[in-house]
Amino acid sequence: MTSSTTDFLATGRRVIAREAEALGLLGDSLGESFGRAVELILAAKGRVIVSGMGKSGHIARKIAATLASTGTPAHFVHPAEASHGDLGMVTTGDVALVLSNSGETSELADIVAHTRRFSIPLIGVAGREGSTLLRQSDVAILLPAAPEACETGIVPTTSTTMTLALGDALAIALMENRAFTPEHFRMFHPGGKLGAKLMKVRDLLHAEVPLIGRDRPMGEALLEISRKGFGVVGVTDDAGLLAGIITDGDLRRQMEGLLGLTAGQVMTKNPRTVAPDALAETAVALMNDRKITCLFVVDPAEPGQVRGILHIHDCLRAGVV
Repeated sequence: MTSSTTDFLATGRRVIAREAEALGLLGDSLGESFGRAVELILAAKGRVIVSGMGKSGHIARKIAATLASTGTPAHFVHPAEASHGDLGMVTTGDVALVLSNSGETSELADIVAHTRRFSIPLIGVAGREGSTLLRQSDVAILLPAAPEACETGIVPTTSTTMTLALGDALAIALMENRAFTPEHFRMFHPGGKLGAKLMKVRDLLHAEVPLIGRDRPMGEALLEISRKGFGVVGVTDDAGLLAGIITDGDLRRQMEGLLGLTAGQVMTKNPRTVAPDALAETAVALMNDRKITCLFVVDPAEPGQVRGILHIHDCLRAGVV
């Protein structure tokens, strides 16, 4: 390792340690104002309008996105654009969450004045006690005094990390109060890897299921396998409930005299099934573990009543791995 590489590594570790220490200070400093901020947002009939300038603006965008995706309607409003018409986005019933490390950012003046004029609750977050933003706010959250990560102390680093963590804390507190579930989360994240990870079996199952009665001849079972194209057929008892499954392995084992047998004589009893509300990734794990390609979908509330069939290829196409 060269001396320059060693120096870079030392700098990186110093920066991360300094910001980690600041997060500890932030956690210790949270008090009544944090709880009142959560209550204010919960009581709002409209949205949380998050605003900030410069680096605080970038953090504000992320906080708004996190709030929106966890059940709290939120929108970012750029303070400069607010002064040129976007104040119309901030209406009675909303709550404003305004960020400024100094608490004196001039571009925020119009949006702060707008909230005061129309009695829109204002939550201010700043790092300077007694600053204009905190004095104007209904709920003032003061960030603890912590040095920025750079040695000059002028680059927003530690301060933005604390603000970002504070936004996450607000979002999770609101989320837990609203009993926000993974199912709710999936509604706001239908795409990408996250959407696939939260996809349910019922989202991917086929309702047209290959089934045949256990007393039916194997000739009919082979036709059903061919028609539905899943490579398997479910075998039902006299009540129409799933009793077994016929796979290509069963066919190979009974090749001699196969057409003289009934479906019930060839089937494997008590096949593996999956519930409609199970996560699709759980079904994929089960299929991989059992080295099978299909699962019949059966509702636990109605044992043996087939609701569909799930093929591993459908899961893979949807990005469930």
